[in-house]
Amino acid sequence: MFGQPFPEQVAFFRNKLGNLIPTARWDDIEGAAHDQGFMVAGAAKADLLTDLATATDKFISEGRGIEEFRRDFKSIVAKNGWTGWTGEGSVKGEAWRVGVIYRTNMYTSYSAGRFAQLQAGNFAFWVYRHGASQEPRVEHLSWNGIALEPSHVFWITHYPPSDWGCSCYVVGARTAAGVKRMGGDPDKKLPANWNARDPKTGAPVGIGRGWDYAPGASVAEVVQAMAAKVRNWDYVIAKAFMDALPRAQADALSDTYRALPSTADDARRFAQAIADGRPPALDAPVRTLGTVPARDEAKISELIGEAIEGFDYRLARNSVGHTFNEHGNQAVEALRGQRAVTAEDFAALPQILSRPDTITGPDTSNIDETLVHFTKIIDGERFTATMAINRSRRSLTLKTMYVHPGRGK
Repeated sequence: MFGQPFPEQVAFFRNKLGNLIPTARWDDIEGAAHDQGFMVAGAAKADLLTDLATATDKFISEGRGIEEFRRDFKSIVAKNGWTGWTGEGSVKGEAWRVGVIYRTNMYTSYSAGRFAQLQAGNFAFWVYRHGASQEPRVEHLSWNGIALEPSHVFWITHYPPSDWGCSCYVVGARTAAGVKRMGGDPDKKLPANWNARDPKTGAPVGIGRGWDYAPGASVAEVVQAMAAKVRNWDYVIAKAFMDALPRAQADALSDTYRALPSTADDARRFAQAIADGRPPALDAPVRTLGTVPARDEAKISELIGEAIEGFDYRLARNSVGHTFNEHGNQAVEALRGQRAVTAEDFAALPQILSRPDTITGPDTSNIDETLVHFTKIIDGERFTATMAINRSRRSLTLKTMYVHPGRGK
């Protein structure tokens, strides 16, 4: 069902990040209120919610798998000392809870993004398609293939997903022939009791409690406007999104992003691909590592004598290649009292930038770039990441990195 993330899907989720909602139970908010904010049942502290929202945004916007999210979730739980959440304490329970968070946000963001696309597409028919789950709901199977006009009241309560784990979806068609091509049946009618209510939940039969709404419908125009600005959520758009957030929130999201285990893995894999002579599998030639936090912005601005408000940290293919060329030979590095930089060392870069021991400079490169140096002791070694001020891109881009073994003792 899920391929590459698409602009409307990412726009829907990022529209929610400005409203992180603390909750005690899963039903503290219901229905279309989920379109307006992000929540995880039982997550009440602001720092915990920020961390969970950042990890969720990462897997939605970058199309990541559940195993990476699982590791990030474990790291966030440990970092925040979160206890008492449903599923805690057993392998099966924890796997279930991670799966619920992952699938629910993936399904709802996907469907909400598709809703915006369907609404903008001026289709004559919307076609309900069953998600082919291993344990299908009888009612959802009965709706499979039904083609209705977009204004039909069915979509108000039955636009999927319609319950926990529901993977049903909707496609658009312009003609009866198009309905058939999309796997629908233009002659199929709704069951006579399609809108009968379950007395226990108050929702239509076959719809879970709190799920009798169309995800994304209440914000479809906002999502369309956000998505229309670009057709690719690349580095530039990621940076623009961070620029649009309140400063404190941008700093918090960026700090969390750099602290995620998957971000360290991204940097390592990015570097390894370049070391192997392959194009990085992580798509773009440039990756943002989040905004420069306010606590370091003032220090760097003082060092270089100019403001860097709104700058971010940036990792580019050519900077990784330059680092390997300059500091990747063990024989040469030994003469400098250093060791050769490996792809594994790039996993430390997010940590170095988030919490440096020192920031020094400025220096000037041989092509007149202004340079500042970030150092951090990690496992008894002193890492130095030299960052170049890129004024046109409003970023600090990695210039090179080197490692002194034994300098942290």
